[in-house]
Amino acid sequence: MIIVLLEGWKSSNNLGTTLTNQNSVEEEIKSRWKSGNACYISMQNLLSSSLLSQNTKIKIHRTIILPVVLYGCETWSLTLRQECRLRVFENRVLRRIVGPKRDEVTVE
Repeated sequence: MIIVLLEGWKSSNNLGTTLTNQNSVEEEIKSRWKSGNACYISMQNLLSSSLLSQNTKIKIHRTIILPVVLYGCETWSLTLRQECRLRVFENRVLRRIVGPKRDEVTVE
């Protein structure tokens, strides 16, 4: 196998994955996050529909949106901060799907 190092090369996309000369996954996570947001926005009308049950909406999230965000994550070595950012994205989408939780008001 021949490896050619190019001076001045910073990053490139290969099969939807961002490769950098610093071997950092930060740019990849940003790219995946943007793709996940775009996917969520395109599905927003469906996910806000009252015709679908909450379980169906969560299944749509797990089968369509999460794979877009987590594509290629098997090769990532994440820091705690990066893991937290991915968890924040997932929780944000789930909160939008589930909606606000209202506490029951007790009348005494």
